[in-house]
Amino acid sequence: MSKILVFGHQNPDTDAIGSSYAFAELSRLRGLDAQAVALGEPNEETAFALDYFGVKAPRVITSAKTEGADTVILTDHNEFQQSISDIRDVTILGVIDHHRVANFETESPLFMILEPVGSASSIVYRQFKAEKREISKATAGLLLSGLISDTLLLKSPTTHESDFAVATELAELAGVDLETYGLAMLKAGTNLAIKTADELIDIDAKTFELNGNNVRVAQVNTVDIAEVLARQAEIETAITKANAENGYSDFVFMITDIVNSNSEILALGQNIGKIEAAFDFELKNNHAFLAGAVSRKKQVVPQLTESFNK
Repeated sequence: MSKILVFGHQNPDTDAIGSSYAFAELSRLRGLDAQAVALGEPNEETAFALDYFGVKAPRVITSAKTEGADTVILTDHNEFQQSISDIRDVTILGVIDHHRVANFETESPLFMILEPVGSASSIVYRQFKAEKREISKATAGLLLSGLISDTLLLKSPTTHESDFAVATELAELAGVDLETYGLAMLKAGTNLAIKTADELIDIDAKTFELNGNNVRVAQVNTVDIAEVLARQAEIETAITKANAENGYSDFVFMITDIVNSNSEILALGQNIGKIEAAFDFELKNNHAFLAGAVSRKKQVVPQLTESFNK
């Protein structure tokens, strides 16, 4: 078999980078010519993890075919609109994911490991463990980082009961204190002042097809929601531009307070009534508080999906 590219979703977060890096390593141990790549530059949080464990950031690509590869493995995603530009022109050998399945079909059989756990990194770690494969400190560190990122240090409702043991084991393998390292990594990703508004709304953003509407849902983590909202005018300008240029019907911007586990929702688009109905709130000056919400996967996208399908 020729070279296989392993990658997470566009605008990769720490779980996308960590899970693809580790699964490419596992694939090589299985005898495959697998290489981890990325569909975007790492954010500050991910860069912190890569630097901490001495791992070079995966090479960024935009097309599989131009890399001379016709076979890929997806981690941390399966929806085609979140994947590489020529995803329909390559063979998908496998998928490792913890999200919903949507807009996905293949011509050939493939392996799929889909589990409702806190991170794709959790799944990859348990694959190493099941096969009794040795796992390096760096790989364990990146998998731990992916789990911490996606579960906000095991505090998100997306956290599965099995993730606590996984986190403990990975922290030991990585040689770090879970709480100390986890807080430092999460805080590294909250320096939003250095970002332009265009960058801010694209740090961690995914597009979802909801009943014929392309809805962009972005999330940023912070320790001060008010500080982000102080930039509302420029953020709204960036969102309006993004909607026009990319054909998004709506843009939902989730500003998450990682300390108090709440979010503010800023939304612009054609279906504001459906967005308000999804969360049973009223947007005032285009934004509203969403108590206890920290997970896009469990506390935002399912509610939007239900509302848009009515």
